[in-house]
Amino acid sequence: MRRLTPVLALGALLLTTLPAHAADGPAHRESYGTKAPYESRQGAHAYQRPPAGFEPVLTENVSRHGSRAATGSEDGDLVLGLWDQAQEDGRLTEEGEEFGPTVRALMAAMDKVGYGNLSGRGRQEMRDTATRMEQRLPTLFAKIADEGEKIDVVSSGQGRAVDSAAEYTGALAAADPALKPLIGATRTDKDLLYFHKAAGGAAYRDYIANDQRLKGTLNAITDQPRTHQAARSVLRRIFEKSFVDGISDQVGAAQAIYDLYAIAPAMIQESPDGRGWGLDRYLSRSDAAWFGYLGDAEDFYEKGPGFSDSDITYKMAGVLLDDFFRQAEARRAGTGDLGAELRFTHAEEIIPLAALMGLPGSTQPAAPGEPYAYADDPWRGASVAPLGANIQWDVFHRGDRYLVRMLYNEKETAFKAGCRPISRGSAFYDLDELERCFGRG
Repeated sequence: MRRLTPVLALGALLLTTLPAHAADGPAHRESYGTKAPYESRQGAHAYQRPPAGFEPVLTENVSRHGSRAATGSEDGDLVLGLWDQAQEDGRLTEEGEEFGPTVRALMAAMDKVGYGNLSGRGRQEMRDTATRMEQRLPTLFAKIADEGEKIDVVSSGQGRAVDSAAEYTGALAAADPALKPLIGATRTDKDLLYFHKAAGGAAYRDYIANDQRLKGTLNAITDQPRTHQAARSVLRRIFEKSFVDGISDQVGAAQAIYDLYAIAPAMIQESPDGRGWGLDRYLSRSDAAWFGYLGDAEDFYEKGPGFSDSDITYKMAGVLLDDFFRQAEARRAGTGDLGAELRFTHAEEIIPLAALMGLPGSTQPAAPGEPYAYADDPWRGASVAPLGANIQWDVFHRGDRYLVRMLYNEKETAFKAGCRPISRGSAFYDLDELERCFGRG
């Protein structure tokens, strides 16, 4: 997260952005932001049945990689440098005595996994999600096996996405060994699944690097009294007051502690007892919620709905939405030979795709001069793009009619406002209707 200089013009507007202060206790899932581990959002027996006579002919998805280690050691290095100095000076709190050894053990575990690589939890998330997909669509996968249809697998090419694909497809093959020879080698398509770093993301990268309104808005959100209060509160759990007084960048130090707290659940299987690292004891629930909000604000403006007068953060996701339509349309036209199209990517692709598609929680941008706030905007990183987040379209047909059902983190989800399901409350949409609704006619 940025540590930026204040912009006072928006300061008065931000008094309403604070999340409600909660009592100390186990942190709410929202406080982890987009580092929240994956949870399936619908029970196995709660899905609607397709209309009579309709059979599945294609499933296609895009999935964020599973839970992972931190992408680098910077946060741990920073806080351990402070902890070592405080220990030498005899200025640790009683609770803080345990902090250093815990962080060292966590860093050793992440180093062993490999920074940025899938953790044990992340690998299990991928396997479990794949197994549930196969169980939801048994007749489709039996058809794929019987008719020798192909399962295409594509990733961003980044290690954790490639490994996620391997875990996912390995679980499908384990569920039905007849699928194994039909699963293609994972191919790389950065234009499709790493578009924020590809040619199609050039304007977006310029926005991130140079847009002064973006910088000013994030400055004003971050550099307000509540941030400094939360930072000091976090540090005082570990260090004595005199030591905290001497830390020149208290927000930066507390942010590093929060970042370790946020990644710790992803590393639960690597903890000494397999039950977790206990870093939540160093952040009150309200302080964790505040830092979670700051992270959500950054993701909201840099990847999500952003400003209401601009689509720069999500327009580039059109290449991925186009591919969803392309696969479904090819199946309808009889030109596609795939039974499944499986894509593996990152939060930088899932978040803008959710905004472009108008998925729940991603429909409300912020008006200029009215900063994103929990109080009046439903966008939450932990819901929009947790680790392992996925969007799935299942295509069914009867004769020449094709229906699509969408799952978002495995929950049946309506398409955006203006798209009409086949009947009120139905999860199924005519493909023709979706083409009309998304302007593909």
